[in-house]
Amino acid sequence: MNNIKILWVDDEIDLLKPHIMFLESKAYDVSTCRSGTEAIEQIEKENYDIVFLDENMPGLTGLETLAEIKEKRDTLPVVMITKSEEEYIMEEAIGSKIADYLIKPVNPKQILLSLKKNLDHSRLVSEKTTSSYQQEFRKIAMDMAQVNTWEEWAELYQKLVYWEIQLEDIEDSGMFEILESQKLEANNQFFKFISKNYEDWFQKDSEPPVMSHTLFRKKILPELSKEQPTLLIVVDNLRYDQWKVLEPIINNYYKKEREEPYYSILPTATQYARNAIFSGLMPSDMEKIYPEYWKNDPEEGGKNNYEADFLKEQLKRLGQDFKHEYHKISSLKAGRKLVDNFKTQKNNDLTVVVYNFVDMLSHSKTEMEVIKELASNDKSYRSLTQSWFKNSPLLEIIQKAQQLGFKLVLTTDHGTINVKNPSKVIGDKNTSLNLRYKTGKSLTYENKEVLAFEDPKKVHLPTINMSSSFIFAKEDLFFAYPNNFNHYVSYYKNTYQHGGVSLEEVVIPFVVLNPK
Repeated sequence: MNNIKILWVDDEIDLLKPHIMFLESKAYDVSTCRSGTEAIEQIEKENYDIVFLDENMPGLTGLETLAEIKEKRDTLPVVMITKSEEEYIMEEAIGSKIADYLIKPVNPKQILLSLKKNLDHSRLVSEKTTSSYQQEFRKIAMDMAQVNTWEEWAELYQKLVYWEIQLEDIEDSGMFEILESQKLEANNQFFKFISKNYEDWFQKDSEPPVMSHTLFRKKILPELSKEQPTLLIVVDNLRYDQWKVLEPIINNYYKKEREEPYYSILPTATQYARNAIFSGLMPSDMEKIYPEYWKNDPEEGGKNNYEADFLKEQLKRLGQDFKHEYHKISSLKAGRKLVDNFKTQKNNDLTVVVYNFVDMLSHSKTEMEVIKELASNDKSYRSLTQSWFKNSPLLEIIQKAQQLGFKLVLTTDHGTINVKNPSKVIGDKNTSLNLRYKTGKSLTYENKEVLAFEDPKKVHLPTINMSSSFIFAKEDLFFAYPNNFNHYVSYYKNTYQHGGVSLEEVVIPFVVLNPK
């Protein structure tokens, strides 16, 4: 603490001698001056850690001095001290990025609190966060040993996401490593839970979670009305932790009414899960009822080209006549076009926007070295998603919707996981290409590393031929062929993939918000 240098600027500095003596007794190094002009000269000579600045001084006012200080040293924290409680002064100071705002008369403890808040904040937060997680770690470990319902797994995963975000900026990297090991163990246990229960969720007497094929009927439809237009945004491949870092930005325009996790169907892949959302059907039923819209893995052509048709058919089947439009955004140009024309959506009861950016980002990480560097782990992947969102047409669409009074429903089709370890698999040339699931005939694999369905019909998946099966990778594994194994592993290790069984892929957000 004895290296902290403070500059205190006040034309009546002599009256503050007791405060200065108090700070010096706490080992702070305090310099003083009586005017804004003198303060600016001092700042050019010395490297201060923080400035206490009186607002009402002869000559340069506090606000004028603040502007000069920020021009010379933008990151220097400045605490404004004033007798006035005028709102416009407060707004001017806050708009100029002050670190704190104190009303006279101030006491030494207020000054000390402001110093700790601005200069020692990271350490104090880090220590408190570490201590809190150490206590929570034991509780999570105990819960993990006992959890046996889909509700409890969703709750546990939300806790892990919360602590992952809390711990990402602390100085103790050991704590983050402990959390990572706890996530790995959670995924191991979650895989066992899904292996044991997934097939049962399709029995008539079961009580499954809301899943991809029931999401629209059970969660989205009850939000629709002819009194208020609704904007449904499906951000492809959006994990729960990514939603949590986007939430504070959206909160500037919308108030969250409800947030409920739901479960993606298997495979946790776009052609299965997102088609299921819009059709309200499982894949085998889509294949049977709408063969003109459904394509199996080995077939050529786009697998999600008929979502608008599926939605139209589902609304008809549910007896609903909501006026609606569907938009798929796969490029910046398409996003900008919808922003420019969004006012026309006001006449719809439901506007659906499928936004593919996060999916493109995760796949481009595999292909582009720059993206690999920028999204080398979950923390940087979240940061990259947040940075993109702040500057995206998607945020502008949300802003336009808020101005027009739209209800906002935001969700995704599945999540994604950073894969680290290979699992050998052998199949014929018609075996699907996805790294987290495989479908084909005569698959050979490591039994303990996969969830296998020899009869896909039991989980409502298509059977391409008589001996077709589906296998799903667990934890952070990815499937690799023995041929050219080392090159394949090196290429795909530490990339984001989806289609398998993990909390990150399966447990995903559904959020309802109303405009502020």
